[in-house]
Amino acid sequence: MRPQVIAAGQGGRPHDGASLPALLASPRLCWILALAGGALAAILTLGPRILDIRDTGWLLHGTLGPDPVAYWLAWRYFAPSAWAWPPGLNPDYGLELSSAIFYVDAVPAAAFIAKALRPLVVIPQYWGPWLVLCAVLQAGLAWRLLGLAVRDPITRLLGALLFAFQPLLLNRFGGHFALASQWALLWALWLCLREDGRRQTLQWAGLFGLVSMLNPYVLAMCSGLWVADLVTRTHRAGRLAGAVLQAAIVPLAGVCGLYLAGYFTVSGQVAPMGVHYGHAQFDLTAPFDGVEWGRLLPALPGLRHWEHGGSYLGAGVLLMLAIGLGLALRGGVRPHLRRHAMLLLALLGMLAFAISNRVAIAGHLLFEFNLPARIAHFADMLRASERFFWPLAYTAIFASVALVATRLPQRRARIVLAAALLLQLVDVDAGMARFRALVAAAPSVAADRLPDPFWAQAALRYGRVRAVPAANFGADWEPVARFAARHRLPTDSVYLSRVDEDALQRLNRRTTAEFVAGRWVRGTLYILRTEAMRQRAARFANPARDLLTVVNGITVFAPGWHAR
Repeated sequence: MRPQVIAAGQGGRPHDGASLPALLASPRLCWILALAGGALAAILTLGPRILDIRDTGWLLHGTLGPDPVAYWLAWRYFAPSAWAWPPGLNPDYGLELSSAIFYVDAVPAAAFIAKALRPLVVIPQYWGPWLVLCAVLQAGLAWRLLGLAVRDPITRLLGALLFAFQPLLLNRFGGHFALASQWALLWALWLCLREDGRRQTLQWAGLFGLVSMLNPYVLAMCSGLWVADLVTRTHRAGRLAGAVLQAAIVPLAGVCGLYLAGYFTVSGQVAPMGVHYGHAQFDLTAPFDGVEWGRLLPALPGLRHWEHGGSYLGAGVLLMLAIGLGLALRGGVRPHLRRHAMLLLALLGMLAFAISNRVAIAGHLLFEFNLPARIAHFADMLRASERFFWPLAYTAIFASVALVATRLPQRRARIVLAAALLLQLVDVDAGMARFRALVAAAPSVAADRLPDPFWAQAALRYGRVRAVPAANFGADWEPVARFAARHRLPTDSVYLSRVDEDALQRLNRRTTAEFVAGRWVRGTLYILRTEAMRQRAARFANPARDLLTVVNGITVFAPGWHAR
């Protein structure tokens, strides 16, 4: 006869094995479900095809904008190239304008791993798996963060899924893939809020070293959180020596990561791509403005710059914030606010940076003020300031879930969170469905933008492609860059997040002087972007030797085309 396993159930009654509710409340199972929910959030947003590393059509078709095309182009050059030092060097994509994958937002850390695996497996695209990984890490680190205040595994699971199905994250799947590394903010918040400070320096150093090879915006946000944590713990412990050591090690780890990714390969006057600081700022109604993301809440009048919709929180989270605020007003939160005063100050400082010097509400500019030129220059490096709302938003979500879990009975807390999650899923499915449709509309193989046979012949006869005048995101940059990448021809027809303005001007002065003098660099195919350059080429070209023509709508100058 088999022995009976006796366990104490409710009311002390014995039963065989663990009950179903007990199994569902298993911390390990809930953690696994949280990770699975994160993966599901990514797959439901873009569709399962993104997991196929051979499928590049959804990147190149253009439905998600020009950024994914630039990521793929940079990777097409970087993957087969020999390892260099620093390893982020990628000079064939950009030539004098840039020489590292850091300036293409191609997630250098992921690119390093994919390139290292190349002897075993060729990876045409890694961004689909990267986005799924980010959503998994978002849920997993939300689970860990919530563990500081929430004991019930089911409540913790539901809260973690609210972090995963969050428009702040999912909106970045529409083209800004490096910005999907928002899980790093949850890691940083966990370090700020945990009582146990063991290996704190090592944790922060690891975070900085990794994030510096992911995205500069997330690194800047983590820096603000780190400073707040360093000041807070130094004040509590009164150990200045440890603080000085951490203040040296943690930034050094970030600098090392930036160096490996190629950040320091661009010098001089670095020009950001796009608008200046204060023109992609945080509208005070942005968290409530569903735009394309909200099914349940109407779109509000708001700023419609290129960051719009990136701060919407979702109906379910807004409900949780309202409930959390109501519970907080009952009292008992002041000790926590005092204990984390520096963190709160850092969050408010980042919110002020997000709002910028041009304060707006509901799409109306209330007032603006001028910044000193030096400050404005540095602010331009993080010009899409609306993103700096994220740390405060994630802290508020954590606080609301913690208040519900600690102030309400367990059963009621589960019901509230389940209702909020359901509301969130119904609401944000509007934005997810829009992204799914964009990806589904793309063919598995993107159409060739330059089908004329001329290009295939030119690839055999020329070793470099130059656009004249050179420019970041210049005319016809994409079809020309795709042609050059397909044949592994170095080119300056590129789209980069930052360029060295001084290098750009020097290059254009040199190229213009060559055209004025009728001197062409041997082995170079020229793409002429202006009528003035076409006329200069026509003036000195020898029709018996050189070719000046228009192919697929692009003016091409091919020196020595007719030479044998």
